[in-house]
Amino acid sequence: MPILDVLWAMLVFFLFIIWIWLLITVFIDIFRSDISGWGKAGWVILVIILPFLGVLIYLIVNGQSMQERRVADYTSTQAAQDDYIRSVAASSSSADQLEKLKQLHDQGALTDQEYEAQKQKVLNA
Repeated sequence: MPILDVLWAMLVFFLFIIWIWLLITVFIDIFRSDISGWGKAGWVILVIILPFLGVLIYLIVNGQSMQERRVADYTSTQAAQDDYIRSVAASSSSADQLEKLKQLHDQGALTDQEYEAQKQKVLNA
């Protein structure tokens, strides 16, 4: 098998993979968009019946909104991850725990015995 045939086969294979990836991306965006059900059905039918033309038209018409949806998804995911990391990483020192115990005791949420027991746990830890 000549080297050019191998290179051509590799090019065709990778173009096919890119095409499949592009189709999946367009279908995902169609179903995540805020267009009506009939609009989604129309886009799906167009992409299935005329795949190349349908995908190109969809990218031309909705390319900017695809990017905006992806950026919004990314920022919301990033914010949720940052909040989770902050909540997990926020460790309180013994002084913070004693201060919280004192506030609970002053508010009447803890009795004197409970306060002393919790205070000893914090100090012994």
